[in-house]
Amino acid sequence: MAGQAPPERADAARNRQRILDAALRIVDEEGAKALTMNGVAHASGIGVGTVYRRFGDISALLLALLDHSERRLQAAFLSGPPPLGPGAPAAERLRAFVQTYARHTLDAEELLLAAEKASATARYKSDPYRVVHTHVQMLIREARPELDAPVLAHLLLGAFQPSLLVHLRRELDVSVERLEASLDQLLGALV
Repeated sequence: MAGQAPPERADAARNRQRILDAALRIVDEEGAKALTMNGVAHASGIGVGTVYRRFGDISALLLALLDHSERRLQAAFLSGPPPLGPGAPAAERLRAFVQTYARHTLDAEELLLAAEKASATARYKSDPYRVVHTHVQMLIREARPELDAPVLAHLLLGAFQPSLLVHLRRELDVSVERLEASLDQLLGALV
C-alpha cells in the first residue's frame, strides 16, 4: 500500500497523533474551512514550527486526515473480496471500484474540497492518488488493451474532483443515485 512511512520515534508518533487528533476535532466542530496550521498547533499544544515541519502545509495535513479511509479503500480493492478485490473480470472490478470510490469521495467531500482549495494539484502527487490511478489504469488496460489507459485513468478519476461533486450535488441538485447511475453509464461507454 502507498504511504507506508518508515518507523518513527515514539515521541514523534505521539506528536503526529496529537496533531491529527486536534485537526480532526477542529474539522468536526468547525468544519474543514476553519483548519489552519496555527489553530492546529494551538489545539494540540505543539509548536507551530513542529506542525509545519511534520506536515509542510494545510493541504498535506488534510491529506493525512484522509489517510485512514484511503488505507481501508486500498485494502478493499487490493485484497478484498470480488468484485472490488481480485478474482472478478477487469470490467466488473472497475465498475465496483468506481461505485465504491464515488461513495468514498462523497463521504470525505468536505476534507477533499478543503485540500483541493489549499493546493489544486497536491492530490495528484499524493501516494493514495497514485495507488488509485495505477489500479484504475491496470483495470482499463486489462479490459481494453487498445486504449490509452494512463490518460483514461486520470480522466475517469477526474469525475471525482471534489469541486465538481459539490457543483453537481449542491448547485445542480444531482442525487447520489443519479450520480452513481451516470458514472455507470460513463464506465459502460469506456469498457
